Amino acid sequence: MAAGGSDATDRTRDGSSRVKILEVAEALYARRGYSGVGMREVADAAGLGKSSLFHHFRSKAQLYLAVLERVLGRLDDRLGDVLSQELPPAEKLDRWMDVVIDSFAEQPASARILLRALFEEDEFETGDWPEGQAVDARLASVLEGVSRLLNEGMQQGAFRHASTPHVVQTLIGAAIYHFASGDVGEGLLGTPLLSADAIRARKAEMREFLHHGLAPRPGESAEGDHS
Repeated sequence: MAAGGSDATDRTRDGSSRVKILEVAEALYARRGYSGVGMREVADAAGLGKSSLFHHFRSKAQLYLAVLERVLGRLDDRLGDVLSQELPPAEKLDRWMDVVIDSFAEQPASARILLRALFEEDEFETGDWPEGQAVDARLASVLEGVSRLLNEGMQQGAFRHASTPHVVQTLIGAAIYHFASGDVGEGLLGTPLLSADAIRARKAEMREFLHHGLAPRPGESAEGDHS
């Protein structure tokens, strides 16, 4: 065995450092966005030297995109499990929204960093980086999955005919903004956003909203353009 430790130990330590960097960076970017956080601050918060940080991420853009891919990847994996289940469309959409709510409640920084990312996409071209391509792929997976579910529900008559892109936009806004709203949201609700009661209430309200908003109308056929 080499004096510095085995290769397996080095890889484990290397992987742990990378995870720590991503965790710290996610929290910092959620609070202040891409422009408001420097690499030295990330390194200091992770308890690493700047050279160690650059060993894992060659640039600020690469780190930011890796954080976004991690956030979207967590969500995409959980939503994929729901979409693979054999359930009626309305029940599957309920579970889809429950998973989104649980995911943001368990990882509060996720909603805020995704909301910030909508306004920071012009900072760099995501396609220039492998991490950016991974972000695009994860986002496409999430959007295509829920769009497919909505279209199937409309075709089966479980949902009214609606513009799928507009419904998806509404779902994104309802899901992300709520958990990114901070003091404004808590002021409106009069309760902490992440309390158990608030999470239960949010799930119930979203179910009511979706059930009434997407309820099929009398005499509506299962055919139509959902684009």
